[in-house]
Amino acid sequence: MSGGIVGETRGGALAGVTVLDFSTLLPGPMATLLLAEAGAEVIKVERPPQGEDMRFQEPFRNGVSVNFSLLNRGKRSVALDLKDPSQRARLDPLLARADVLVEQFRPGVMERLGLGYAQLAERYPRLIYCSITGYGQTGPKRLRAGHDLNYIGDVGLLALGHGDPERPVVPPALVADIAGGAWPAVVNILLALRAREATGRGCHIDISMTEGVLPFLYWAMGAALGAGQWPRNNGERVTGGSPRYRLYPTADGRLAAVAALEEKFWRAFCDAIGLAPEWRDDSRDPEGSAAAVAALIRARPAAHWRAVFDAADCCCSIVATLEEALADPHFAERGVFARKLADSMSSGAAAPMPAIPVPIAPALRDRAEVAAAPALGADNEALLGR
Repeated sequence: MSGGIVGETRGGALAGVTVLDFSTLLPGPMATLLLAEAGAEVIKVERPPQGEDMRFQEPFRNGVSVNFSLLNRGKRSVALDLKDPSQRARLDPLLARADVLVEQFRPGVMERLGLGYAQLAERYPRLIYCSITGYGQTGPKRLRAGHDLNYIGDVGLLALGHGDPERPVVPPALVADIAGGAWPAVVNILLALRAREATGRGCHIDISMTEGVLPFLYWAMGAALGAGQWPRNNGERVTGGSPRYRLYPTADGRLAAVAALEEKFWRAFCDAIGLAPEWRDDSRDPEGSAAAVAALIRARPAAHWRAVFDAADCCCSIVATLEEALADPHFAERGVFARKLADSMSSGAAAPMPAIPVPIAPALRDRAEVAAAPALGADNEALLGR
């Protein structure tokens, strides 16, 4: 079955914008998901007979990859062998009406298929062409294979907070893929659409996921380049080097997230937990202050500290489990999980599940509360003809 919306006409700030999505896995599909949620028509171009790799990633729901469905909600799909010139030619009508093309191959692949930016710009000068790669279209690393862990390692971010070198911690978030790849792609596509209104011409957007991580290091670069203070692993103000910004275990094995950086919050925190006066000046003996705080927090269960922190309003909280976060009344009141993913690709349809929340303002989103991901090639006939 085709994906798209269920039972309602699409609207949104990007209604009327057509996006051809040649990307796979996470960065590109996340970027085009945001565009689709804002009302763009996103058409996935996949290879037959199996489609993109994310279709085979666990877990599965009614035989369909949950991750694929979440990332491709509300899109359409055509299946073409791009190495076959006759099948590739069937793309021409879609390219002629496309506003944006997103691709995620290594540099040179689209050119070899006759679909590079320079090749298409001659025929379709209004096309906005976005390439997302690990290291960008130029430079000595341009053809290097990599994943998120490599990219955040290459810019120095991973060195700032990996914990004990004997038992290093892998971050739970794919920072480079989403924040370094998908988000910059969307921002630059929107800027390019605005620029095209003035010039009438598209452009080539070169997104390097590695470079997209660098803004997260503003404080570390400032300390290093501005003051000659090179940051240490877990040793700085926002990486665990301060007693005021740490995770402290509770008596029942939960974690207290203490972020009482400012003096007023630190004082409120110290009062709330009953920290002895000799440890409140944490500049004198930071590790001594941290040990004193840790002993107090470890003496009581999470429920006790949750009530204490709520009353103290001191930038401290109990780390939520994912289950708790998904059931948070705050998110429920704001409708964070109100949009649903329909299960329209499988034979035994299940009830809709929450869609990925994306940072598109409600006033700018499409009107579809419920949408599905497309079956492979579901829109071949409708979009390409027989």
